[in-house]
Amino acid sequence: MKNLHEILKKEKYKKIKFKIIKTQHLLVKAKINGITGNFILDTGASSSCVGFEGIDFFQLKAKKSKTKAAGAGATGMLTQLSTDNKLQLGRWKTADAALVIFDLSHVNEALTQHKAKAVHGIIGADILLKGKGIIDYYNHYLYLKQGF
Repeated sequence: MKNLHEILKKEKYKKIKFKIIKTQHLLVKAKINGITGNFILDTGASSSCVGFEGIDFFQLKAKKSKTKAAGAGATGMLTQLSTDNKLQLGRWKTADAALVIFDLSHVNEALTQHKAKAVHGIIGADILLKGKGIIDYYNHYLYLKQGF
């Protein structure tokens, strides 16, 4: 559909560019609490997350969590939680993003083995649902709706 951008713009969607990296993952830049990082856009991840090193980097207030994380070949990983974060993708913003914090070394190890750069975290389905996300794979854009 040639007019997708115009239609979504009228509906108050924000357009966010992403790249497809060597591993076929979608890479998007995001700001957490005003600090820019690289994130995998992952429709299969239930929650958005950052690695433990992101606590200081993104100035997160981390709390202990009883939830165990699983994914990308690892299970039973200890987690922490950070709530009420400012998250921005392109011009789309939210002031109450919750982030799961866990060991992302297995993800980054797999990326670097394929000569791709390490990431700070993952943007998951929680954000995609909140922004009524639409992914235009052909043109490499994510659309998120601002305010409803």
